[in-house]
Amino acid sequence: MRTNESGRPTSKDVARLAGVSHTAVSFMFNGRAEGNLSAATQERIRSAAAELGYRPDAVARGLRRRRTAMLGLVTDRIASSPFAGELLTGAMETAWEAGHLVLTVDSGGDPEKEAAAVDGLLDRRVDGIIYAAMSPYLASLPPGLNGTPVVLANCLSADGHHAAVVPDDRAGGAVATRALLAAGHRRIAVVGGIDDIATGERLAGHRDALAAAGVAEGPVLHCGGEISHGHAAALELLARDDRPTGIICYNDRVATGVLHAAARLALDVPGDLSIVGYDDQRFLAEHTAPPLTTVALPHHAMGETAARLLLDAIGSGAAPKPEVLRLPCPLVERGSVARPG
Repeated sequence: MRTNESGRPTSKDVARLAGVSHTAVSFMFNGRAEGNLSAATQERIRSAAAELGYRPDAVARGLRRRRTAMLGLVTDRIASSPFAGELLTGAMETAWEAGHLVLTVDSGGDPEKEAAAVDGLLDRRVDGIIYAAMSPYLASLPPGLNGTPVVLANCLSADGHHAAVVPDDRAGGAVATRALLAAGHRRIAVVGGIDDIATGERLAGHRDALAAAGVAEGPVLHCGGEISHGHAAALELLARDDRPTGIICYNDRVATGVLHAAARLALDVPGDLSIVGYDDQRFLAEHTAPPLTTVALPHHAMGETAARLLLDAIGSGAAPKPEVLRLPCPLVERGSVARPG
């Protein structure tokens, strides 16, 4: 048996063993067998391929079709994020169901590495690219993406020329506030956050819910997104005579800091203080004491939706429509919210 330089059997080897032409083998493995080859001939080719362990060259076949059945996924710092797995899994599962693989590169937030990653994926002839971020921001994409089907996940295009899939953080902020309002809270504070899109959107949703309920806005402390930030801010708030009965947190890490502060001050959660987190961070939110009521970020759905938009665009031959899809952020009720004492 002759093989190619890599030692793998070739389509010519299959043709020789099956006693058919090389064209017949090409028809068989390029989806053109029906109407060109009899059922018996198709079976002989399949048997010969199985005996030889022959696998068609997917890349070469894709290049002939001007597609490779591969998508690229470029991220900034998402590989170090606790949410990376869900977004990547959503994209990969959707691509796999459509017969595509996903090649993933993390740039670590370095613009030069990001540009090189894009060039490397394009050199490998990916059919399109998902550009994903750890947290929402206005992204200026590498020039190499011009002319390539692109969908953004968890960030927005700075020039507005690309499709994007993001959480509906404004609605999520309202959901968090309504959870406390429904429990009877009227002195509600907001803790955490930085100067980013998510903070602004969630605060706008918080204010929407307060206005709809006719409740005055309470303290808002933009102090960061780590446990230590939540702890320090909560100690300040809870030392006041008119301390809040409910606190909404930028994320579950900040909420964990607030829980620690409450414990330090011998305040019961949720008896003395109710807390709502954000993110539904795996291995954290459900394991605090008490488990956190929180707003879930739709990371799996973002990956899934971004991949579907990209695949649809590739299938139609048209660029993805430059629209922003905002996905719901549902409330996950656990044990950190109750009626004020």
